[in-house]
Amino acid sequence: MSAPIIELHGVGKSFRSADGHPRPVLEELDFTLREGEIVALLGQSGSGKSTLLRIMAGLVPADRGQVRYRNQPMSGPARGISMVFQSFALFPWLTVQQNVELGLEARGVAKAVREEKAEAAIAMIGLSGFEGALPRELSGGMRQRVGIARALVTEPDVLLMDEAFSALDVLTGERLREDILELWDGGSMPTQAMLVVSHNIEEAVMMADRVLIFASDPGRIRCQLSVQLPRPRDPESADVRALIDEVYALMTAGRPARVAGTAGAAAAPAPLAERLPAADVARMDGLLEMLAEPPFDGRADLPQLCEESGLPDAELLPVAHALSLLGLAQLDSGDLQLTPLGRRYVEGAHGVRRDLFGEQLMAHVPLIAHIRHSLEQEPNGVMPDKPVLKLLSEHLDDAEADAVLQTAVTWARHGEVFEYDYNTGALRLPTGEDEAAGR
Repeated sequence: MSAPIIELHGVGKSFRSADGHPRPVLEELDFTLREGEIVALLGQSGSGKSTLLRIMAGLVPADRGQVRYRNQPMSGPARGISMVFQSFALFPWLTVQQNVELGLEARGVAKAVREEKAEAAIAMIGLSGFEGALPRELSGGMRQRVGIARALVTEPDVLLMDEAFSALDVLTGERLREDILELWDGGSMPTQAMLVVSHNIEEAVMMADRVLIFASDPGRIRCQLSVQLPRPRDPESADVRALIDEVYALMTAGRPARVAGTAGAAAAPAPLAERLPAADVARMDGLLEMLAEPPFDGRADLPQLCEESGLPDAELLPVAHALSLLGLAQLDSGDLQLTPLGRRYVEGAHGVRRDLFGEQLMAHVPLIAHIRHSLEQEPNGVMPDKPVLKLLSEHLDDAEADAVLQTAVTWARHGEVFEYDYNTGALRLPTGEDEAAGR
């Protein structure tokens, strides 16, 4: 077995919530990154993946457990670890050459040496001739290549990539990914190991020797899948498609559908501050309608549904989880199946859809039910959003709390459970009901 480069044992990390209590982000995390491997990390937004990368890079400390680099405790940024971010993070007033040289300059490398190394890194990543260009003169793909060259110029042992391809269009991202793999497999990169955080399941299977599935609240490795196929891999081959199906199944496991009338429908009530899937109602409706029609006729393989709908994994999976949460569809081994309630919804007129959606929200989304019940206690059927945000902030950071509330508002307005004034931040009962509440 190849030598370990980074080792994490029992690592935990917490942040302070609004009320001052620790909010665990990572818990009891064990992981080893070894020489000669590419590892992909998949998980939903907010699960702590980026925090894990920053701990591995030495940018933030772990609260608990051990982090070791080359068998030595890590106490700060490690010289042998570089990171590529989703945002290009280039200095707009510096040229390509100057941006790539920054890491070397910070280490005190002589000007002539850093110029030579930067030129070699720029050539390696395919940007020869653009050394004097400014970032605004480059395409998105070229700017990300500059970011990668800047990470590689220091000849790191480990390259950490935090959704490095997600800000690019599909074709540009695929081309850049293929170029990185060609450099890796050809031995041109100085890097000994890579960890790639991604939302793209096909990307993970195409790149990685191991795929890790991250769980949330708090973040931890739920399962892993070894990928033994040689690279380059054909995305249309039966072996690759089978692995993609398996990852979809792992990604959607552990979240039972809330199907009305089943014994387990109310067995495990969700917490009030549950992180809701960031699913748009129009996409939920569109996916249900697609699911009900041929060729799916009520049941679809998620990879095929992804292709037919044109939705990337980062958008498809939250929609599928939302439909499962509301009992309109059921996730089963990487398939999405329409429930009887979901079929009633698809076949119903607008009023039927509205009523069914509202009923399922009240039954299965405690936050929405809590807000509705609170509004019913108000004499005028109106209350500010601040108490709700404060409640959510006891378990989520401010950005996550706001995102959860906005998702709840969007869903509630569709089901006519309550309304929201975006100018004043006031929650209120739907028109007519608030008047009744005031009488």
